[in-house]
Amino acid sequence: MSTFFRDSFIVFRRQLRMNLRNPAWVIIGALQPILYLLLFGPLLKPLVSQFGATNGYTFLVPGLLVQLGMFGAFFAGFGLIAEWREGVVEAERVTPASRTALLVGRLMRDLLQLLVQALILIGLGTAMGMRPSWGGVVAGVGITVLVGGACAAASNALALTTKSEDVMAPVINMVMMPVLLLSGIMLPMTLGPAWLERISDFMPFRWIVDGVRSSFVGDFAASGVMWGTTWALALFALAVWWGTATFRKENA
Repeated sequence: MSTFFRDSFIVFRRQLRMNLRNPAWVIIGALQPILYLLLFGPLLKPLVSQFGATNGYTFLVPGLLVQLGMFGAFFAGFGLIAEWREGVVEAERVTPASRTALLVGRLMRDLLQLLVQALILIGLGTAMGMRPSWGGVVAGVGITVLVGGACAAASNALALTTKSEDVMAPVINMVMMPVLLLSGIMLPMTLGPAWLERISDFMPFRWIVDGVRSSFVGDFAASGVMWGTTWALALFALAVWWGTATFRKENA
């Protein structure tokens, strides 16, 4: 176990050094949800009473956190494709390091970046009028980190499967568009027609968004928190298994 943590930390340290050479990417990665907060938040404030919310930013920020975890982490694999092309992945695979450690070290970098971006978003939301339960904020960030870890692990697995940015980019866009529209990130799915809401019931990220929203208002007894946490844990475990299996392949 100590060897596993050592190997993971070595990979994490190398990945972090690469990020610190260009820290602007931390802000760039959080730019889309920040723009939604600044430009869409004021439009949402007069409407929140129609779907049972009392504070527009307390409703919007949790959805933007999940969006940040999904969209930011799903593009983590592009850097791995560049590393594979340069021979870095093959060089790592001939070492005695655990294949899981090769993935976990990268996930640690991605999750640290996500945490920094999430704190920036929460700080900005608070400055604009968000009034959450701070215990719920901690829980919501924890769920977001699980989602980000799942998406980053899946992105790394997809990167080593396709080994091409030209293939990976359209695949991600094809997956993310229905996820964005059916998860209720911007507006609750209850505002839509019944058939659309029924379809969204089969979208795990909808339950995750509802769970984070419930935690932000301190409603931990809501079923959404339980379902959101359950789906986040399940997706994280499945994605880490897929990522580890991909790193172990002889032709990876």
